[in-house]
Amino acid sequence: MDFPILSLLILVPMIGAVLTLVMGGGRQKSAKYVAAAFSAVTLVLALFVLFNSDSFSSMSESYEWIKTDFVSISFSLAVDGLSILMVFLTALLVFLVVVFSAEAEEVETDRPNYFHTLLLAMEVGLMGVYMASDYFLFYVMWEVTLIPMYFMISWYGGPRRHYAAIKFFIYTHVASLVMLIGIFAMGFKAAEVTGVVDFSFASIATVMHGVEEGFQALVFALLFFGFAVKMPAVPFHTWLPDAHTEAPTGGSVLLAGVMLKMGSYGIIRICLEALPLGASYWQWVIIAIGLVSIVYGAYACIAQKDLKKMVAFSSISHMGMVMLGIGCLSDAGITFAVFQMFAHGLITAILFMVCGMTGHKVGTREIPLLGGLAGKMPVYATFMMFAFMASLGLPGLVGFWGEFPVIFAFYEFIVANDMLWLLLFCMLSLMLTAGYYLWAMQRTLFGPETTKIDLSHAHDVSKTEFAAMAVLCVLVAFFGMWPDAALQFIEPYTDGLIDILGVI
Repeated sequence: MDFPILSLLILVPMIGAVLTLVMGGGRQKSAKYVAAAFSAVTLVLALFVLFNSDSFSSMSESYEWIKTDFVSISFSLAVDGLSILMVFLTALLVFLVVVFSAEAEEVETDRPNYFHTLLLAMEVGLMGVYMASDYFLFYVMWEVTLIPMYFMISWYGGPRRHYAAIKFFIYTHVASLVMLIGIFAMGFKAAEVTGVVDFSFASIATVMHGVEEGFQALVFALLFFGFAVKMPAVPFHTWLPDAHTEAPTGGSVLLAGVMLKMGSYGIIRICLEALPLGASYWQWVIIAIGLVSIVYGAYACIAQKDLKKMVAFSSISHMGMVMLGIGCLSDAGITFAVFQMFAHGLITAILFMVCGMTGHKVGTREIPLLGGLAGKMPVYATFMMFAFMASLGLPGLVGFWGEFPVIFAFYEFIVANDMLWLLLFCMLSLMLTAGYYLWAMQRTLFGPETTKIDLSHAHDVSKTEFAAMAVLCVLVAFFGMWPDAALQFIEPYTDGLIDILGVI
């Protein structure tokens, strides 16, 4: 298309990040208005792309970046049914985080302009990852997301913030370096055929489809490792609970809402699209990791005393459901794995907003110390109950359509392979999920008021917090009642991917 709307999705938050960065001194408190304006413009652009989905085929941009006799790198952007919901979710959550944090004490009193600069910088990287159609650009944007999140945790996090930030950076950066090896391997292998190291997705995928299974399996393993750490999948998950526990509320919302999805997005976009034989070779490993992540994440939630850490482990379990759907390599499995990515992004944003409010308004997130909050903070309690019910898969809310169709797709897969007993893992995870959410909700909201903390000064949600969470709740209910509003974007993409995989 002639109008560079995809480039603007990156350029607008980049300009906003620069402007908020230079708003020092007495202008710091005005940074939130600048961030709100630029994130709102980005959201409007994302909505325009979303509502013009019929023209996805023409919604791509490509500008020559590095061109020599032996290498070709371009600044190429595109959206399709896999990426558009992630683009919309990124724009939505960044804007809502700015709104939610408008009155947050840790933001208002400690370099508020830097906080909003980091938010907008993360938006730049996330938009780049989800729209890139060149491997070099994809990797650059992947790394761009790590830096602002590191400083977000390190500057605005809790008491162990420096440890958590370093652990987050080491885990994810090492994983991305392994991923880079896989990208270079594909690039150089493609150059043997074309004579040029062309890093475009389409060019490399065309060559990779004709490469032998052994090479595809090796490169798939390298790329999968990098993406699995980011999701994160067990046993590469240990960085996530620390990062979430110490991160500020806005950082946790973006980390769980959209940054974790970079891992599953990469597996689908790169591993499955470019290396179908590798996907078939490692299918049972993918399924095994998904099942272990689902059960382990849910089981670990039972043992948590910190409300925020419990939600962090629940993300491991729910992203394991995404991994399981991908591992089925079927139309239904992949379709609802992508839907679960979107659903989890909406739900977990409310969850971490609620957890953040618990710590700030009550003074602690320790479940044994909480009790009777429903009587003191009824609006807060309503949002917590809604988010917990959505996350455990209550029918009528978006979480239901993210989980149960994946389990059905897995059921079809194991029946075909005469391994029906594997369904016990899914049933166990569902029972554990209902258990830890209901247990935490009963103790926190409806349990007897504790004498260990003073609730006399606890106050309910503010207007900005209410507005941010209300929007998310409306979307959770909307897509729960009308899942086809999201599936209409995903299904055409999945049909094309299944043709590549050769799986019916």
